[in-house]
Amino acid sequence: PSYPGARRPDRRRIVDADGIALSVWEWGDPDAPPVLFAHGGFDFAGTFDTLAPRVADGGYRVVSWDQRGHGDSQHAHLYSWEADLRDAVAVLASLGDRPLPVVGHSKGGALMLQLADALPHRIDRLVNLDGLPSSRSWPDVPEHHRSRMVRTELEGWLAHRRAAGDKVRRPDTVAGLAERRRRMNPRLDPAWLEYLVPIGAFEADGGWRWKIDPVLRPGGFGPWRPEWSMARLPALGMPVRCVLGLDLEVMGWGTLPEDVLANLPPGGSFVPLEGVGHFVHIEQPDVVASLILEWIS
Repeated sequence: PSYPGARRPDRRRIVDADGIALSVWEWGDPDAPPVLFAHGGFDFAGTFDTLAPRVADGGYRVVSWDQRGHGDSQHAHLYSWEADLRDAVAVLASLGDRPLPVVGHSKGGALMLQLADALPHRIDRLVNLDGLPSSRSWPDVPEHHRSRMVRTELEGWLAHRRAAGDKVRRPDTVAGLAERRRRMNPRLDPAWLEYLVPIGAFEADGGWRWKIDPVLRPGGFGPWRPEWSMARLPALGMPVRCVLGLDLEVMGWGTLPEDVLANLPPGGSFVPLEGVGHFVHIEQPDVVASLILEWIS
C-alpha cells in the first residue's frame, strides 16, 4: 500500500511476552538511539506509518509493537490492562537496559503513563498524544470499592468471552472496511483508511477482515478506569510533554486543556492543537514529529 508521507517499517521481529508472540516493528537505523511508540486501542503499529518515519529521519530507531490481539501479534484467551503493561515491559526489555524516551497515543499514552510510573529508571522522556482520560467523562470509584469491581468486571468479561468464543469478523472489500473505520474516525482521510486495510486486515474467504481479535471490546477487565491514568501524571519525575487535539470527537476522551493543566507535573509541557482531533499524529504528522523530536533530543 502507499500513501503520501507514509513508510512501512524497515524491520520486523518477534518478542515473547510470557508465551504471547508480539510483533515488533522498527523504523530507522538499527544502531540509532531507540524511542518506544505505543499505539491506541483497536489500532496497530502501522497507524504510525506517517509519524514514525519522520521521527526516525531525525536520527532515532523508532520501535513499536502490535498489542496482543491487535495487528500481527498473537491473540490471547483473555485480555487485561495489566497484561498490556507486561507486554510493554517485555518490548522495553528487548531494547537493553538504558533509559529511553517513550511516546504513546490514546490508550497507548495512558499505558506509557503507567509504565513511566512503574519503571521511572527506564524512561527518561515521555510524550503523550491525546492519551489523558478526563475525570469529567468517567465516574470515580473509591479505593475500597475497587476490590468489588474485580468480581463484577471478571464476571462480565467471562460472560462476553463465552458468547464471543466463535465470533469472526464480517468480511468486506478494502473500501468497505475503510468506510466502516471512517464511521469511528470521521476526520481521517478515506485514502489513509484504505491504506491501512492491507496492513491491519487479511484477505480470506471472499473478503477482508480486520486482524483484531473479534472477542476484544473497549476496556479490559479488573479494577481499572481510564481516568486513573491521569492521576499518575502529576507524580512523574521525567520530562513530560502532553499534546491534546482540541476538536472533540467520538473516539476521544473528552479531555479539556484545564484537565491537563491541573495535573501537569513540574516542568511539564502542554501543547494544545487547534483544528485537530483525537488522532493528532495522523492529522498533523509533521507538527507532532517536530514536537517529539524537540522534546526527546
